[in-house]
Amino acid sequence: MSPDADVIDIHPARRQRVLMLSWEYPPVLVGGLGRHVHALSVALAAAGHDVTVVTRHADGAPLEEYADDVRIIRAAEDPVTFPLATPSLLAWTMAFNHTLTRAALRATEADTYDVIHAHDWLVAHTAMTLRDHLDIPLVTTIHATEAGRHQGWLPDEMNRTIHGVEHWLAGESGRVIACSGYMRDQVTTLFGVPAERIDVVPNGVDDRAWRARPRAVAEARARFAGDGPLVGYAGRLVYEKGVQHLVHAVPYLRDRHPGLRVVIAGDGPYRTELEEEARRLALGQTVRFAGFMDATQLPALLGATDATVVPSLYEPFGMVALEAAAAGAPLAVARTGGLAEIVEPGVTGVTFPHSDPDALAGAVDQLVGDEVFARRVARRARTMVGRRYGWATIAARTAATYGAARREHGPARAHRAAARPGEARQKITIPEGNLLAVGDAAC
Repeated sequence: MSPDADVIDIHPARRQRVLMLSWEYPPVLVGGLGRHVHALSVALAAAGHDVTVVTRHADGAPLEEYADDVRIIRAAEDPVTFPLATPSLLAWTMAFNHTLTRAALRATEADTYDVIHAHDWLVAHTAMTLRDHLDIPLVTTIHATEAGRHQGWLPDEMNRTIHGVEHWLAGESGRVIACSGYMRDQVTTLFGVPAERIDVVPNGVDDRAWRARPRAVAEARARFAGDGPLVGYAGRLVYEKGVQHLVHAVPYLRDRHPGLRVVIAGDGPYRTELEEEARRLALGQTVRFAGFMDATQLPALLGATDATVVPSLYEPFGMVALEAAAAGAPLAVARTGGLAEIVEPGVTGVTFPHSDPDALAGAVDQLVGDEVFARRVARRARTMVGRRYGWATIAARTAATYGAARREHGPARAHRAAARPGEARQKITIPEGNLLAVGDAAC
């Protein structure tokens, strides 16, 4: 389904005062969430909204500052927060929410807000406390789900607890934002949130930042390519990204295209296993593990490729596909999750079933075997990214969701108050032996 099918009213609304909660924000950048929240906040501020971000502190960063017209308040960790006596992520998260809540309450001493915007389960308890304390609507973006990350299998108590917190937060939010139609359906199925309470607002991209200078692209080509085509991958090296299927497709592609080179940019816990598999397949001269690349190196590499592959098994959205398209790379992506909504086969790239190395090889072969076709779909993809996924558009759609949440807040609050006495509480045991109430169960 095209994201255009989910377009909501993006006409300029009146100024709104937004209290944003995120566990990462520059300079704390662990994955894509921190970059998303930063770009969204800046775009909302540029559109005339007042944005305060409450986030985690980082060494050397001020506890409070204004940057890009966004007010940033950082919650310093309590002395006992890290290191804890236990390595439990859940224990750290609970401690983090205590200091995050105090920092957010300090923000409310000088300013009033129209809406709270929470990003993912790690800020759930702070978000719920602020919603009840301030009596303003809560909007939550679910960037991914624990069940989705594990292909529906929740192997231990930590995974089940995270799933429970996600369920609680989604159910208690006035409106939920999902980054794709696939994620909307997942939130509805997993958490029972009615589809009419979920707005599909895709992630955005600054396409100008991904357009490397021609000289940089030529230098990347000279560094990584051989006498044949250059195929690229960029992203974390974890099982669900499907890089193993790209590695398994290389022998066929190498036979078809002498001089082929494959560069894998990124790092992660799966890297050692992938390198061992490449050695087992005798791919040492063909496959290069380039490690982490920064924002100046990666656009040039992607722009130098004859095909960039996104072979994910699970992908709520597929941000790297947008970034590669903005860089000018022809795309071959797995037909899964949000990726299937970004790439239109034969128009803006090619697709293949995930977990199928033979199909992956065939898709890449379409691109590297027909340069005219590859460049045509790459041009269309770059145009599509600028038109559909610019941050000004994404910010306007997000502001429209805020407006809907505010209009619905009164009736929703009354409904929750009436329902609460009869609701059961779900308690999930975590390994440390404590009981964590994760919210009002809705079966």
